[in-house]
Amino acid sequence: MHRRSRRLTTARTWIHSGKLYGIVNGIDYDMWDPSTDKLLAAPYDATTVIEKKKANKLAMQTSLGLEQDEGKFVIGLISRLTDQKGLDLINSIVPQLMDGNTQVVVLGTGDQVYEDSFRYYEYAYKGSFCAYIAYDESLAHGIYAGADAFFVPSRFEPCGLTQLIAMHYGTVPIVRETGGLKDTVEPFNQYTGEGNGFTFDRYEPGLLLDATNRAKTLYFEYREAWDEMVKRNMYKDVSWEVSAKQYRELYVKMTQ
Repeated sequence: MHRRSRRLTTARTWIHSGKLYGIVNGIDYDMWDPSTDKLLAAPYDATTVIEKKKANKLAMQTSLGLEQDEGKFVIGLISRLTDQKGLDLINSIVPQLMDGNTQVVVLGTGDQVYEDSFRYYEYAYKGSFCAYIAYDESLAHGIYAGADAFFVPSRFEPCGLTQLIAMHYGTVPIVRETGGLKDTVEPFNQYTGEGNGFTFDRYEPGLLLDATNRAKTLYFEYREAWDEMVKRNMYKDVSWEVSAKQYRELYVKMTQ
């Protein structure tokens, strides 16, 4: 986009800023609730997540043919395998992720180039990388519960639900700062302990790798801070009830 076009777009947005409102999606707690989820090996809530997640991780590793080790850092990805979802970034950094302490689980279908690439990685890193090229509802629940972190490095994302589901299941999101991902994931601050995930801005594989390494450092070296973030995410209300309340408040405001 040319500079003049960017200035015009910014000017129009500023002129209409008083007319624009953003309300993020919510998730269905009847379908996505780890405390009542019958598809999990060990249901849990915010008070039991730290221990019960280990059981779900082992169950997931067993079902997918991964090395069974609750100490591994497991990254989940449930997505359409397309450029829009940032799959080219993930594809670029897989060899650097496979350090002996990390496992990656991919669930989804899409462009042939990504399906083939992830199948190759499963072969090359047997026991540490799983490419399940299909969609399986039961497995999706198991990944949300069994993974430690969750990739959502999209090129653009109006809102997104997977990062919300991941947080509700105590799985820390690693996202690009775009659209609803930026609105729902606050970057972790090592000095204050605040934040609920790890983020990066520019669409570059090196920045995704850096965000992932920051997550791994916290997980392995400052586990207490990691566990606090996990519980904080689970206590946060990301249901449609919150979104519905915001819609109601907006309609009331418009009628005044």
